[in-house]
Amino acid sequence: QVQLVESGGGLVQAGGSLRLSCAASGRTFSSNSMGWFRQAPEKEREFVSTISWRGGSTYYADSVKGRFTISRDNAKNTVYLQMNSLKPEDTAVYYCASRLTAGIRIGISDYDYWGQGTQVTVSS
Repeated sequence: QVQLVESGGGLVQAGGSLRLSCAASGRTFSSNSMGWFRQAPEKEREFVSTISWRGGSTYYADSVKGRFTISRDNAKNTVYLQMNSLKPEDTAVYYCASRLTAGIRIGISDYDYWGQGTQVTVSS
């Protein structure tokens, strides 16, 4: 089992920044690929970003590319999502997810464990 707890969400004005954190515990974290997803009201959950277990490979949704940066600290069992130049359309609940097998993936079904989510609200 892997337990994931997100933090760092909040209310921010458009153009502002937030850094989300996802603390992992349980099964070995350092060998897991990690991902961030988000779900806006009345919309389906969508992929945001993913990072390989060593952090050498990352991938982003086109909608956040150039504005968001994913990183991880395996010594702290934590993955981060730095979000800059936030837009109102970034408003959503952001979820951290863990994938037990190697390789970075962008599908919801590719991930084995999920956190409870943290709310990000961007005002215009």
